[in-house]
Formats: sequence, structure tokens, C-alpha cells
Amino acid sequence: MHRAQSRSNHSMSLIWMACIASALVGCTASSPKDTAADGSGDGGVDGSADDGIDGSADGSADGGADGGGEGYAFDSRFDGEDSVSYSGQVFRHLLIEDMSRWVGGLTARVDAGWFPVAGEVEGELLFYYAFDSASGGEVPLSKITDPAALQSTYNEVSADKDLVGKVAGNDPTGQHKDWSTALVGWGAPGSHSPDGLLRSWIAQVDAAAVARSNGDIPLDPSGAPVGSVTLTAEGHDLQQLMQKFLLGSIAFSQGADDYLDDDLEGKGLNSDHTGPEGEDNYTALEHAWDEGFGYFGAARDYGDWEDALTAGAGVRDSWAADGAIDLLTEASWGHALNAGKRDDGALVATDLSGQAWGHFIDGRRLIAESAGPLTEDERAALLAHRDGAVAAWEAAIGATIVHYINDVLRDMGSFGTAEYDFAAHAKHWSELKGFALSLQFNPRSALSDEDFATLHGLLGDAPVLPSAGATAAADYELRLAEARALLGAAYGFDAGNLGDAEGNNGW
Repeated sequence: MHRAQSRSNHSMSLIWMACIASALVGCTASSPKDTAADGSGDGGVDGSADDGIDGSADGSADGGADGGGEGYAFDSRFDGEDSVSYSGQVFRHLLIEDMSRWVGGLTARVDAGWFPVAGEVEGELLFYYAFDSASGGEVPLSKITDPAALQSTYNEVSADKDLVGKVAGNDPTGQHKDWSTALVGWGAPGSHSPDGLLRSWIAQVDAAAVARSNGDIPLDPSGAPVGSVTLTAEGHDLQQLMQKFLLGSIAFSQGADDYLDDDLEGKGLNSDHTGPEGEDNYTALEHAWDEGFGYFGAARDYGDWEDALTAGAGVRDSWAADGAIDLLTEASWGHALNAGKRDDGALVATDLSGQAWGHFIDGRRLIAESAGPLTEDERAALLAHRDGAVAAWEAAIGATIVHYINDVLRDMGSFGTAEYDFAAHAKHWSELKGFALSLQFNPRSALSDEDFATLHGLLGDAPVLPSAGATAAADYELRLAEARALLGAAYGFDAGNLGDAEGNNGW
């Protein structure tokens, strides 16, 4: 049976965004520890305790701009003001969050009677992916914080930035591989570029929304209609795949293989450190380091945040302590949040967030205190801090993959019972896969190219569902355990955090 048709164009969709942004926040959650209110899980993209809707507003000024602690603030040698600037990186984190949140609201809109035409949902997602400040800069943000954010529109965060231009391969300068042919982990090696893979998922969501509006809904393994536009019968959660892959192919790629890289003369950590960059109050080297830090996603006083806070609320009114959340200084994003989550959830204590933070702070201090250009010893020390920061960043991604391997193993353990939840299984597997695809974007990865290919050979391109049978399920569980062991060896994880067959849940 078809509903009465109700069509809208993209302009109406932006009005919808402005009017019901807060309504898109709440959907279902499968696990309060690692799942946000719209099912977004790690990466903090919605309005649950996982991304800062109820963030601490304790009013403390620990690490704040007044110098009352160890924060990420460094005086300019040119004018004495704070020389740190990475608004573009925060802006892209915000776009990734809002794009995922927007996807999370599609099912409710379709089920409420919206009949999108082919290409309409794709256009809505391209609003974020290929963002245009001229047409979208005054659109209200859908991110909700408590207390409210200082910024209310995109232009108040930054301008003239998008996601598509920074995806690995679309910003080819200095990339350590040709991503038009070298992407591994989805389909045949080289069958997708990062941009091509993301656009294929966007097209799938578009087609699924149109099909659902016309009553054509795929079935889950029990024969019931799947509950979301983003879920496929094969067990892909496209919302999760897109968000996690964007964090890898943009944030991790840009951080590790661009701003913190030293492979090109005059770029990244080879940037000039003698005079100001244009009319700004920082050197090009200072700015490159700050932009790498910005892609990690830490707030300015992240080092003072407890792991429990980093693992939960992604905001804290403690930098300015003025009763509002400044998204440019008082929010943590993406991988920085996940590092805190893994430290908070480790059975054997880890400090991945502290290691990354410490190296970022010490490296930036070294640059600030150098008269410039760097001496040979200063440069060696800076590269050591870069290696330490990026290694901790990647290890946090690796730990998050282990976390989701264990979630998938628990999901598979409930096959054949009333406790089995197909949506949760698809979500966990898709988060696992999306994060695992990210590791190839670090030119100094702890995983060799061979081990990376082995990892994805073990993970495959889709989860093993109950319909595959007991033998296939048992085989895949062994493969997941092998993948987990591979990651444990690469990153030196304690066995207590990996999980095992004896019931230790690990991360």
C-alpha cells in the first residue's frame, strides 16, 4: 500500500534541518557504553551522553586560556596573542557529525510519509560532503550541547571548507599512495577510490530511501523488514560505514599523511618557521602542527579531561568557562573521543589519550620555543613527538577495532536466540569495518601493507549472518579472533584487553 505522496526539494530539506534539528537526535541505542542515541556509536555524532549533549559544565578553568593549567595555547612571537588556529579541522569534524546525524533521521522522515525522488537524498548528503558556504553557511547547526554552543550556524565555525576536497586522493599533494588504484579493504584491491566508495554508499542510501517510501524494504535474517533506511540485507549499516570511513580518509589521512608528514619540501613539518604565514600571527610550521592536532579532535584542555568524560560527553565548558560551549576550543571529536573511550574501558590500564596529548603538547611547545628555523636536534625531537602522537592515535583506532570485534563476537554468540539483534550486529560490524579501513592512510602504520591486507581478508566485506549456518559462523568467529590477535601483536596490546575464548570480554 502506498502512502499519499509528499515530495520536497533540497531547499525544503534545509528548512526541515533548521526546524527539527533537535528532533533528529533521538533514535534507538543498543548499548549505553558505546552507542549514541541515533545508533552512531564511537565517534560521537549525536545528542547522547556519547557526544556531549549533557557535557560537564563545571565551570572550572583547568587548562584554560588564562594559563591556569596545561592547555593547548601558545603565544605568538609576532603579537603575543594565542597563535593556535585550526577552525577548518573542527568544521570538518562538525560536518562529519552532522552528515551522520542527518542520515540517522532519514528513516523517521520516510516512515512519516515522505516520498523522496531518486537523487533527492543524495543531494541532501552532498550538502555536507560537498559543502558550499555560500548556500549553506547560515544553516543552523544540528549539534546539541549542554550548555548551548557559542556557534549556531556553520559560518560561525568556519567558511569555505568541505569534506570532499580533503578525502584521501582528492587532496593528492604528498599522499603516500595513489588512492585511485591503491585502496584496499572493500571489494577487489583498487576497485574503489575513497571518494568513489563514499559516493557508492551515498547512492545506496538514496536508493534505499526511495524504495522504502514505496514499500520495498529488505528483510533481515528472521524474515522481518529491516528497521532503517541505512541497513542492508547483507548486514551493512551505511550510516556507520560512511562516518567511520570519513574519520579515517579525512581526519586520520590529513593528520598523518599531510600536516604531520615530512615528505615534501615546504609542506607539513617541512613548512617555514622564520616569519608569519601571510597576515596571520603564526608560522607555517606552527599552523601545520595545529592542523594535525585539530584532525585528532582534542579540545584545548583535553589533557585535563578524565577518561570517563572523554568517553562520554564530548564537551566541557572549562576553557573559557563562560556558560557556553565554544566548538572551536571546548569540544572533542572523532578519534580523540575514541581514545578516551578505550582508556576508560580498558581492563588493563592504558593511556592512549594521554600519550597522544602529551606528544602534541610537547611538539607544539618545541616549535613555539624555537627561534626558527629548527636546528637538527630540534627537528629530530619534533619528528619523535610526531611519531609518538600518531602512533598513539593509530593505536586508539586499533583498540576500537578490537572493541567492535568483541561486540560482533557477542552478537554472533546470540545466534538462534531471542537476544539476537540484527540491527546491533550490522552496526557493530560496520563500525569495525569502517575503522579498520582507516589504518591504510597512515604512511607510518604499525601494520605492514601485507598485514593490512591480511586483516581485511579475515574481516571480509560483510558480516556472517545466522542464515549462513553454524559452520560458516564458527569459521568467521575464528577469523575474527585471528584478526584481533594480529592487532594485538601490531600495537602491543595487553592480552587482558583483547578478549579471549574463556569469557574475558576485553575492550
